[in-house]
Amino acid sequence: MAMAYVLNNCDTLKKGAKNNAAVLSVLRGESMGELIQPGTQNLTSLRIAGLYGHNPLQNHILDALPPEDFRRLLPHLEFVAMPFGMTVCEADSQIRHIYFLTSSIISLLHDMKDGSSAETAVIGNEGALGVTLFMGGGKSLNRATVKSAGYGFRLKASILAEEFARGGALQQLLLRYTQTLLAQMSQTAVCNRHHSVPQQLCRSLLLTLDRLPGNEISVTQSSIAAMLGVRRESIAEAAGKLQEDGLIQYARGHLTVLDRSGLEARACECYLGLKHDYHDTLSEKKVS
Repeated sequence: MAMAYVLNNCDTLKKGAKNNAAVLSVLRGESMGELIQPGTQNLTSLRIAGLYGHNPLQNHILDALPPEDFRRLLPHLEFVAMPFGMTVCEADSQIRHIYFLTSSIISLLHDMKDGSSAETAVIGNEGALGVTLFMGGGKSLNRATVKSAGYGFRLKASILAEEFARGGALQQLLLRYTQTLLAQMSQTAVCNRHHSVPQQLCRSLLLTLDRLPGNEISVTQSSIAAMLGVRRESIAEAAGKLQEDGLIQYARGHLTVLDRSGLEARACECYLGLKHDYHDTLSEKKVS
């Protein structure tokens, strides 16, 4: 009875995310303290839907699935904690899961032999990590590192293959998302070559901000420099100017955006291009 309620009322769970745990505890006759803690794997469908307010529908791809498709996937989704700095996969390593992010943000990094690296794309709750699983490869093209701590849900490669072979909604959504991811990679390569460090910094901050619920970002100047492939001094100078002009406030690895419109005005054309591309490609929320 309770299981049927959860599976048939996913919209209620999504809209009241903060109350999900309480709703499920009432359905099961449990107290809040008896609920499973974050980080536990292989959860049942009932528990996974209300785990401390986290549920798969916070991911835009899963949220866009027709109800019957989502119900079919739900028992196979595994809740995962993704702490800051965690390497989800290394470049050229075999991928065994696709990750649907909910509150975490992942940076795709291309590493050079001299130890330097550059960010090629950012993934948040709009998408998924592991698109090579259904593109014929199966190996990661980049190192994937968590740049903003949070949570997500993963699906085994074998289950994804079965679902993708159906040729249904999930296949359409993942192919559509892959198009936006490739566009982001291409735009980032052009941006890193032709635009100034201050412009790149604004683009990077805005892309991260788009994937967060508020206006605060936990980041260091060193990590930004590593992602953009530039000197830390260049980032310090650019960030100092933004702070001086009242656009951001930065202290000890904690950055607050005070004037988003001002930040957008300072960013290069790449940011709006990526934002429009994402909107145009994924604007049709539900697929049949």
